[in-house]
Amino acid sequence: MTSIKEQAAISRLLSFLQEWDDADKGLRTQILTTFIETNEGKTGPELELEFSQGASLFLIRVTTWLRIIYMTGLDLEKILRSIGIFLSAVSSNRYLIEFLEIGGVLTLLEILGLEKIKEEDKKESIKLLQIIANTGRKYKELICESYGVRAIAEFLAKSKSEETQEEVQVLLDALVHGNPKYQNQVYKGLIALLPCGSPKAQQLALQTLKIAQSIVGATHPSIVDCVLGVLSTMHLEVQYEAIELIKDLIHYDVRLPLLKGLVSLLIPPVKETSKLQARIFSDSSILQITTQLPVFLQQAAAAKTIGILARNDLNLAEELLRLRVIHGLMSAMGNTDHSNSQRLASLTLEYFVQMFPLVEEHVRKSMGEELYQLFLSDAEILYTKIDSIQADILAANKVNVTRVLDSCDCINNSSISFFTGSDDSNQTGRISDFEKLHSESKE
Repeated sequence: MTSIKEQAAISRLLSFLQEWDDADKGLRTQILTTFIETNEGKTGPELELEFSQGASLFLIRVTTWLRIIYMTGLDLEKILRSIGIFLSAVSSNRYLIEFLEIGGVLTLLEILGLEKIKEEDKKESIKLLQIIANTGRKYKELICESYGVRAIAEFLAKSKSEETQEEVQVLLDALVHGNPKYQNQVYKGLIALLPCGSPKAQQLALQTLKIAQSIVGATHPSIVDCVLGVLSTMHLEVQYEAIELIKDLIHYDVRLPLLKGLVSLLIPPVKETSKLQARIFSDSSILQITTQLPVFLQQAAAAKTIGILARNDLNLAEELLRLRVIHGLMSAMGNTDHSNSQRLASLTLEYFVQMFPLVEEHVRKSMGEELYQLFLSDAEILYTKIDSIQADILAANKVNVTRVLDSCDCINNSSISFFTGSDDSNQTGRISDFEKLHSESKE
């Protein structure tokens, strides 16, 4: 037989549940507010004690109410926070199972895609998905099997709150760790995010991709074009993360297409620049926005990235020489429509000239002595000193050191000293100076 004390507790529980069942929306919100204030941080056993071993009965009611009203767009924050108290409680695995059995994961994912639901409510939904994912591998798999990666990635791209987007990143990071069955799905979802229109989403996706790549190992072919596409951003924090990812990707099987892609960006397609010229003739105000033209932003970022990669790895610098990087850099230096392209290309060319006497010889011959001396005096501000004729000389250069390299096939470990003319200490100084420029863009 139950004691009088136990009977009283059961009676209070039944009375509470009846009050919930009879309550309207306003009263239920008050009940949930009180529940959150008095039970946040409690363990599973403590919740059972509070509800006379009947906490599950309340959780089922709250979850059912969520499933009934979530599509209406009504305020869901209190409901979701209340469910979170159950799911996050220590020793509360039974609550999680009960929540999942009545379709909890699908409901949370559907909330992310409904426009009428507030951003704050969607953030609470993401937090619940974090709790579920962190519970174990099979729960991560359940989220992925419910088309969760797509729903979560789309929400990250559309979200207007940076704080919420950072919560989504935490969730995606959890899904890529300890989830071998679906880690590739998460990896591909992150790549698909790169062309989106949200700079914050791009930044977070790039950060998470860097981690995901090391877990997945093999690269997906689409990552090259997607990462290079991000270089057209005008947001330096996004560019920084893209370059950091590229620094990792050159150690994978996409090294050659990545380097080829970077070099090709140094010379924008003729049709793109022709379009711009046509627009300038018809509307002179276009001149004011040329600095933000995506192909020019890509050109500048490619010059910067090539400089960073070359300074970090001399062997890679030699590979770039074979891809006609010098021709591309000099062409970018002649782009009078974008001074940042000129500046960054000039700084990168300076490194190649200092490190490779062969390059110095060809660059000096192509530039002519007067322009070359201007270049040597201060490469970073060369663009402020050259006239239109000198800019044309740079843009129309025919430098091709590849022919010389191919004819003698000299660039290898045994003959590297023939092409390099600087000691390691000087090289280290130049690396640190250029990396400083890159690090500043992270801020």
